[in-house]
Amino acid sequence: PAWLRRLCGQLLSERLLRPNGVQAVVRGVMEGTGGGAGAEAAAVDWRRCDAVAKILASCPQQCLSLQGYYSLVCPQILDLLHIQDKLTARQFQRVATTTLLTMAREHPQLAERHLLQPLLAPLLRCCGT
Repeated sequence: PAWLRRLCGQLLSERLLRPNGVQAVVRGVMEGTGGGAGAEAAAVDWRRCDAVAKILASCPQQCLSLQGYYSLVCPQILDLLHIQDKLTARQFQRVATTTLLTMAREHPQLAERHLLQPLLAPLLRCCGT
């Protein structure tokens, strides 16, 4: 029903905007995947990663601005790249890269400022530019 979909969306959005909310949402959705073998399990894993990335790339209605949403969520997306557990890291990296690509396509200036510049900062420092 529509009321349940709205309520779930509101709760999901509230969780995303909290500290470590992105990681909690990704863990919740991805829990139980990655253990299977074969092409079918891999396809399910990729579909889940894509679905989570679409959720993360979409600014919730509760946010006052897209800029504010990006400033809260993008650092958390970059943190997904630093997960230590190998199985979890693979899924989190898929979600992070797909989200980055989606955000860069939809809002290139914001993605550059909040994702690409922080991601490339160490490389740029090494290059001296």
